[in-house]
Amino acid sequence: MNALAATNRNFRQAARILGLDSKLEKSLLIPFREIKVECTIPKDDGTLVSYIGFRVQHDNSRGPMKGGIRYHPEVDPDEVNALAQLMTWKTAVADIPYGGAKGGIGCTPKELSISELERLTRVFTQKIHDLIGVNTDVPAPDMGTNAQTMAWILDEYSKFHGYSPAVVTGKPTDLGGSLGREAATGRGVVYATEALLAEHGKSIKGLTFAIQGFGNVGSWAARLFHEKGGKVVAVSDITGAVRNPNGIDIQALFQHKETTGKLADFDGADAMDSNDLLTHECDVLVPCALGGVLNRENAGDVRAKFIVEAANHPTDPDADEILSKKGVVILPDIYANAGGVTVSYFEWVQNIQGFMWDEDKVNKELKRYMTKAFHNIKGMCQLQDCNLRMGAFTLGVNRVARATLLRGWEA
Repeated sequence: MNALAATNRNFRQAARILGLDSKLEKSLLIPFREIKVECTIPKDDGTLVSYIGFRVQHDNSRGPMKGGIRYHPEVDPDEVNALAQLMTWKTAVADIPYGGAKGGIGCTPKELSISELERLTRVFTQKIHDLIGVNTDVPAPDMGTNAQTMAWILDEYSKFHGYSPAVVTGKPTDLGGSLGREAATGRGVVYATEALLAEHGKSIKGLTFAIQGFGNVGSWAARLFHEKGGKVVAVSDITGAVRNPNGIDIQALFQHKETTGKLADFDGADAMDSNDLLTHECDVLVPCALGGVLNRENAGDVRAKFIVEAANHPTDPDADEILSKKGVVILPDIYANAGGVTVSYFEWVQNIQGFMWDEDKVNKELKRYMTKAFHNIKGMCQLQDCNLRMGAFTLGVNRVARATLLRGWEA
């Protein structure tokens, strides 16, 4: 099941639990606006190449639309639609005043030079600049993009609208980016895990963790779990996988990856098949990579007691059902990885106020938001007699539905 079908299925189940009017349900599902643009640029050798850019603006009933821009060869309308919708529910679960959006360009960033990436980003911004804005739609980094990409968008947008640092988040701190933003998604994953484990009378210290994906989110989550006394026993990414039943020295692994560009040949752990990471023995499995990695083929072999969805849509609905029957507790993506958009909100607030926070304040506020959101989800679970995924979806969908009706939508 692709990401859009799975997301729609979860939404419709939440709508049924909430007893939403069918017309309101349909209205909430349909995106506010879908944008598709041609981006043609000269390559460094003088040849012209064209790419397709997308921006789906899903809902703005609770505030400006918010969501990342990813550069990846698999970017397509269905994926962007699904991720935009997930952002709508995610911002509502986190209780920050945003709607949902997502964008991307179908390209392979590693095949483009820095100057080519800059030209592509600027052309894309030129095509959508009148449809994004501080109070309209605020992009952020995602897979294949980073703070530099946001700096180019900020600069190009400002040529048309004047200096507008709040038009994007995830910027370099020299251009108004927030302290703590780089680690925010990974740190939010750790705060969410702490809240979940506390509910079960456990803590991070002494538990074992397997982490799929060692990019920004996975590496920060791994480092913070390690700092808090957790034992990270297996790590994988696109370059390979390593394991050590006694725990991996995560800082040493991070430095090895920074130096060599890969996980392989790390002295402090043994090589393993990347495909075995998801079924590796551990207390907590943390998928931090692409969606759909847990499916009906491998869900039955998962040995973790808890799954914390740091990636977007890592668990297929069929796998969800299998894992639930096994008693595996799943902390859903629309809550677990909300740390990034929460600190993006803090960055936006700082830019609008023209007053920057220190990193301790950012992290303290992030923990407060993540902890409060978990208790709100648990409240919905008890009210609706449902699991954490449906608790999060019903919480998010209900907040968006209420805002839609309060603004004057007529059934």
